[in-house]
Amino acid sequence: MSHFMRAALMLLLAGLVVLSGGAACHAADAARIALVIGNAKYPDNEFVLSEVANDAQDMADELKRSGFVVDRQSNITGDAMRQVLGRFYDRIERGTVALIFFDGFAIQSNRQTYLLPVDAQIWTEPDVSRDGFSLDTILAEMNTRGAAIKIALIDASRRNPFERRFRRYSAGLAPAIAPSNTLVLYSAALGAVTASGKSDRSLFVAELLREMRAPNISADQALTNTKNGVVAATKREQVPWLSSSLTTDFSFAGTAARPRDDAAPTKPEPQTVEPQKPVCEVPQAEPAPNTDELARDPVIADLSRKITANANDVTSRYKRGQVYAIKRAYALAMQDFDAVLRRAPRDAEALNNRCWTRAATGDLQGALADCNLALQINPGLSDALDSRGLVNLKLGRNAEAIKDYTDAIQRNPRSSSSLFGRGIAARRSGGDGAADIAQAKAMNPNIAKEFVSYGVKECGP
Repeated sequence: MSHFMRAALMLLLAGLVVLSGGAACHAADAARIALVIGNAKYPDNEFVLSEVANDAQDMADELKRSGFVVDRQSNITGDAMRQVLGRFYDRIERGTVALIFFDGFAIQSNRQTYLLPVDAQIWTEPDVSRDGFSLDTILAEMNTRGAAIKIALIDASRRNPFERRFRRYSAGLAPAIAPSNTLVLYSAALGAVTASGKSDRSLFVAELLREMRAPNISADQALTNTKNGVVAATKREQVPWLSSSLTTDFSFAGTAARPRDDAAPTKPEPQTVEPQKPVCEVPQAEPAPNTDELARDPVIADLSRKITANANDVTSRYKRGQVYAIKRAYALAMQDFDAVLRRAPRDAEALNNRCWTRAATGDLQGALADCNLALQINPGLSDALDSRGLVNLKLGRNAEAIKDYTDAIQRNPRSSSSLFGRGIAARRSGGDGAADIAQAKAMNPNIAKEFVSYGVKECGP
């Protein structure tokens, strides 16, 4: 071989090394990708979720340190969320580790969990699937695009303003139906919600970040440790839900991912609720907003504009009545429900809402008449059974309250309101309602405070 040919060959080989090195670099960059979404500012919520921005930033920073290419998004609308999810899917290559972290509000509907953008307009059950983004669908798409490992970290088990418009309870999140080789962690147990806080950072994310940084442990062990840390710190008041079907060793702090010899999907651990001893501490109900605060509420202002423009807009008037009732502006809520029922006297949903409003204000006979008519029109309306249970509870008719609440629970086992009410009625009847009360509190830590606002204390008459 001539000197010239040897030199040319050396140059060619050097070029190939450079090219292959560049490709390897690119593959390493693409091996771990993450989408981090922090939705803190929902116009329909009473306050900004102050911990969300910090938690999302901390999570994005930690994932970058762990070798992830991170797309961080804040306070995004439905259109924006659709676009960023599309970009996320497009970046997934075969063998990728793909992770989504979502911090904000989510709702379960039809046994699926839906992540909510900040501009979600949810007033009825069908609106959830229209404006929300199914976690099951997101995980399935990650799998279809070729992700070897799918991870979903969801800090959205919060009571939100949307559910209270069409449910008397908070349903929490539903189990994820995930493809194989998937890790899913929720901040609270299935069907449970965490107390709304205004702290700078959440305990759940703080525990999660600490475990992600721990060297020489697998990702599923890190998430298990996170769950155990939150349980211990809250004395079992908050129990994160973990589902793992991981068949590949993977570590947040490490760089290797290899098939596991003993791979076997693990089942989600069942959540148990331990009965609590009766306590007689009476929480203080939140003060009702004043007229100026109501006038500044953007949802009420928007609905009021629609009603002013069209006095026959029954839908907007009904929605405004719901918002007023949720905010404990009961007199204004009654005016709107009265107006709706003058036009549609057999509207079972409106009758139920007026029943609930009357029960909260002490018009118990009027409330009973409304609930009875609602259930005559729609005997399977679980919310009306729950509302009538409250009426009977306040009337001292504990046996009737227990029956109504039991019927409501048979139709909706996740109703914290029905469970708590039945527990109170059982206790007042001389029975033991501790298990119902404990389960209700695990699902909704604010349930005792909510009942105080209706004039019902956990202990005493």
